[in-house]
Amino acid sequence: MIKNPQTDNDAFKSELAGTDTTDRQNSSEKNEQLEQYKADATNEALRSNQGIKVSDDQNTLKAGVRGPSLLEDFLFREKMTHFDHERIPERVVHARGAAAHGYFQPYKSHAELTKAAFLQDPSKQTPVFVRFSPVQGPRGTSDTVRDTRGFAVKFYTEEGNYDLVGNDIPVFFIQDAIKFPDLVHAVKPEPHNEIPTGQSAHDTFWDFISLTPETAHHVTWQMSDRAIALNYRTRQGFGIHTFRFINAEGKARFVKFHFKPLQGVLSLLWDEAQKLAGKDPDYHRRDLWECIEAGLYPEWELGVQVIEEEDEHKFDFDLLDATKLIPEELVPVIPLGKMVLNRNPENFFAETEQVAFCPAHIVPGIDFTNDPLLQGRLFSYTDTQLLRLGGPNFHEIPINRPVCPFHNHQRDGFHRQTINKGRASYNPNSIDNNWPRETPPAAAQGGFETYQERVDGHKIRQRSPSFGDHFSQARMFFKSLSAPEQQHVIDAYSFELGKVERVWIRERTVNEILANIDLELAKKVAMNLGVEPPTKGTVEVPEVNLQPAPSLSQMSFLPKDIKARKISVLVTNGVNADTVEDILNWALKEMAVVKLVGPSPAPVKTSKGEMLKVDAAMDSMPSIMFDAVVVVDGDDIAAMQQNGEGLHYLLETYKHLKPLVLLGDNAQLLEQLRLTPDEGTLSGNSFADVQDQLKQGLLKHRVWAREPLAKMVPA
Repeated sequence: MIKNPQTDNDAFKSELAGTDTTDRQNSSEKNEQLEQYKADATNEALRSNQGIKVSDDQNTLKAGVRGPSLLEDFLFREKMTHFDHERIPERVVHARGAAAHGYFQPYKSHAELTKAAFLQDPSKQTPVFVRFSPVQGPRGTSDTVRDTRGFAVKFYTEEGNYDLVGNDIPVFFIQDAIKFPDLVHAVKPEPHNEIPTGQSAHDTFWDFISLTPETAHHVTWQMSDRAIALNYRTRQGFGIHTFRFINAEGKARFVKFHFKPLQGVLSLLWDEAQKLAGKDPDYHRRDLWECIEAGLYPEWELGVQVIEEEDEHKFDFDLLDATKLIPEELVPVIPLGKMVLNRNPENFFAETEQVAFCPAHIVPGIDFTNDPLLQGRLFSYTDTQLLRLGGPNFHEIPINRPVCPFHNHQRDGFHRQTINKGRASYNPNSIDNNWPRETPPAAAQGGFETYQERVDGHKIRQRSPSFGDHFSQARMFFKSLSAPEQQHVIDAYSFELGKVERVWIRERTVNEILANIDLELAKKVAMNLGVEPPTKGTVEVPEVNLQPAPSLSQMSFLPKDIKARKISVLVTNGVNADTVEDILNWALKEMAVVKLVGPSPAPVKTSKGEMLKVDAAMDSMPSIMFDAVVVVDGDDIAAMQQNGEGLHYLLETYKHLKPLVLLGDNAQLLEQLRLTPDEGTLSGNSFADVQDQLKQGLLKHRVWAREPLAKMVPA
């Protein structure tokens, strides 16, 4: 049996992956803390929660072998009661998610910007726990729906927990938190029939959007390829709001946070996203898990845009407006350090489901601004955790505990785990010598000190006039996209609005939202919907910030290597064993992931008469799960020519603009399938002839020039 070096070589596995791994090298202060809460039942007797050994866990206690069950069966009652209560309320938004442990390490001391301890020592790794999540769907929705995705990072710093709770889109739908319940009610399934699940293509959402112009910028991002992520590893992360950094001298600056993936910023095509929702609804969480298991650790660079306080009002928009961004062309991102995810959770519920993020969890050196959306989040997140996690002691759940000590005068409540010594639970006190005591603010290791910003004004329910421009940045974003990306935005608006039953909502969106973003965008969507194309917008859009910003296009964030890119290698009986070995060795060197895919799960016989184990059949690992497809040469070309499943596999690969490698006589398949050769259709007598071109194709992610022809492919 031929061995696959990726699956059979221990060197290609993570130092610390799943629950079966005994090697604990990828550990951290937080992981070590969690160890004390873990339980291993190996070689242990089955016991009740009270420690009673159980002799029979298969049958309830009955009055006679066919008699009624007895109420005194305390073992049954304990087991069933726990089962009946083991679900907790799912998150209202971000209900579905996946997470991983890792670390953050600064490149150097950033003391000139902030006194936050985790940004000072380039030799220190701060443990992190990161959760990714679609926004609107329930826990049972698909990973690949069109949606904004949460990007939440919990830093377990020596000064306490710091939560950077953001999204993979740099702006948000709304400007004021009081509108958040309206937004979520609108995007959730229609209340009369609970349809559609996890999607925004319905009347209530677009009714709200068409009547709320401040949503225009975010929705344009959501109609772009940004909303159909290739995977979690290739997502940017943004803090969205403007925050403050404060250094040891008390100097404050405004900052915006950016996480840039070192794997590039990549997306699915819409057809892929829809098919994956059915073929593998766990596609994103599976990818994250498997890459960490394989030691292909995802990496991001954390950076900030820094704005001096005296420059707060120099922009054509308000820094406190969460529907606006600062183009990197105006304010570059300063790199702070690198974040690496290198360890999977051991229990999904205990860690991923129970983790509690809150923007109000900050450390000295970081502070808030008066952004009205951020201000509302500071209340809402904690309020949510009180319901989800059973009361005010959710910080004592292991995944939420800081790695530094915490002592205060808070007592009791549901699920209290701390047994507090001493008799004084108030401050000041003399009984316990006034412990625990306050810590004065200091340049380092001091108590938290709120930035002393002067605030005055009348109590008023009103939006600042500086928040009034809703369309210029949406226009800038659309103009900054490449031609294929712009076409995908047009297609997405057309698809979503095509699902809207009420014609006047379609018309209002086209005329009062899209026409104010870009008239050509509005006209093309109108033609696709069969509504009257607009001739002008309905508001005067300020001619500001309309220069295209290349940093807003995904084309500016292509990967620098092919680490963890996935390649399907199609094999049939008679396959050339030497070619398979060449591909596997090349992939191991490039740290790419190869799966051997056959007509069925059964091994295939090579040209040397050896048996080659396959990873899966074509129908269980379709082309939509891969970044490229290779058809290996062999002595039975007819096996592929007469395989309908295989031919569809190749058509779909071509349709989705991926590199397609046809070795040996398999090059004939292009003509058989009536596919036009291009830079992404590679052929040769050996894999060495095409391996460099394949790598270049993977680095470009898609063969964009093929897209017009691909639309004609029946797959």
